[in-house]
Amino acid sequence: MMKMLQTRERWYFLVLLLLLPCFAIAETETEHGFHVGHNDPIAPVILGVTGILFFALIGRFSARKLGFPSVLGELIMGIVLGNVAYYFHYDLIMVLREGTAMFDTMDNLLKGETLEISCLKAVGDECARPILEILRGPHGNEILQVAHTVDVFSRYGVIFLLFMVGLETSIDDMRKVGPDSGRVAVIGVLLPFLLGILASTLLIEDVELHTSLFLGATLAATSVGITAMVLQELKMQQTDLARIILGAAVFDDVLGLLMLAIVSGIVVTGSVDVFHIGKTIVLATVFLTAAIVLGPFLIRWVVILFRRLDLVEAKMFASYLFVMVLAWMANLSGLATIIGAFTAGLILQDAYFERWNKGVKCPMSIKDLIMPLEVIMVPIFFVLMGIQVKLETFLQPEIMMLAGGLLIAAIIGKVLSGYGAFVKNRLAIGIGMMPRGEVGLIFAAMGKSLGVIDDALFSAVVLMVIVTTLMSPPLFKLSVKRSSVVD
Repeated sequence: MMKMLQTRERWYFLVLLLLLPCFAIAETETEHGFHVGHNDPIAPVILGVTGILFFALIGRFSARKLGFPSVLGELIMGIVLGNVAYYFHYDLIMVLREGTAMFDTMDNLLKGETLEISCLKAVGDECARPILEILRGPHGNEILQVAHTVDVFSRYGVIFLLFMVGLETSIDDMRKVGPDSGRVAVIGVLLPFLLGILASTLLIEDVELHTSLFLGATLAATSVGITAMVLQELKMQQTDLARIILGAAVFDDVLGLLMLAIVSGIVVTGSVDVFHIGKTIVLATVFLTAAIVLGPFLIRWVVILFRRLDLVEAKMFASYLFVMVLAWMANLSGLATIIGAFTAGLILQDAYFERWNKGVKCPMSIKDLIMPLEVIMVPIFFVLMGIQVKLETFLQPEIMMLAGGLLIAAIIGKVLSGYGAFVKNRLAIGIGMMPRGEVGLIFAAMGKSLGVIDDALFSAVVLMVIVTTLMSPPLFKLSVKRSSVVD
């Protein structure tokens, strides 16, 4: 039976590979590489987004077949797609490679600047010429529409991703976790942050403080979901080791998001202002407190408002509206939208809908209902992040040195955090906190969108994310097995 399933999977994978040229043919019908013979203006958008999602599916399938996390497959597929398509001068991917700089070009155009000057300001001298040729081409407007849609979908994906992380995090669990988890989290945030600042200061000539702060914040991130999968595989979910790691990850998420809010505030204001930092901390605290205290009342009011809807409809609409409102309110408070999304996940519970229609039970949880949106949009984000990794930047020796420095700082900072716990296997705890995964990519993407992390630095950060995420599972298994042998 297992052999039949494996054979079937190989056939599925073969079909996917055979379908790959179909997308290439469909997208290269003209000289400029992007044209769809329909009058409907949404047709190019459909083809472009579906093509990105198709490559994400191949990356996810390949990673799982090889035993790696899905996020790595999607990210590496994006890197391959972006650099191969760049080599063959495929218009859409060349535009997507520039990230938010393309939208800065449009903003400058609306301010009255010429296309040439706008493009030079946004993407620099090296990239301006090919981008200008694309924008001046007959399908430049269609390509920009697709690029903008992909960007919007990826941003929605990040919001849903952090919302799902919040759903899996319990406020009660945060209160119950012991001092060990708290110490591991504090060390695991502050030490990589300081080491990241030190590494960037030593390895980047005339580095700006904003850049060092954002690189440090990126190193402070932790993606404990990957370690959680390993714990589940080893059937160690109920051990003290697992509780300390997962508890520390909860605190790590909150501290990391708060640090991101502070660093972003410093970047936006343009100076290190103690008053502004204090204001940011107060705003973040007030927002989180108000959301946690007043959020349940808002949800109960929404539940009453939606009482004439079916239970599944009510859960879906209430959850979607709540996460979007909190994301918008977080942005209004000067915080990142993902902080609002994470907070919404902390607050929302299926228990608010238990009395619906006199005790009618819903077979689907909030997580089950939101997951389809996450499954579609989150892979687009990871592929897009991979597309924006410019491998040619690694030809610069200083960038390779920086990537190596960031990697060393990232490993040391998290491994030493494990020694904040007063238990036997501290090394395993530190290794379990090592992978950056999607959280590190989100931080890096925000730094790039704010203009404090350029293409070369972004590529170095992505390399650090890939290596730490690949290293952590086998090292964690090895440290756990060695500890069990010693015991």
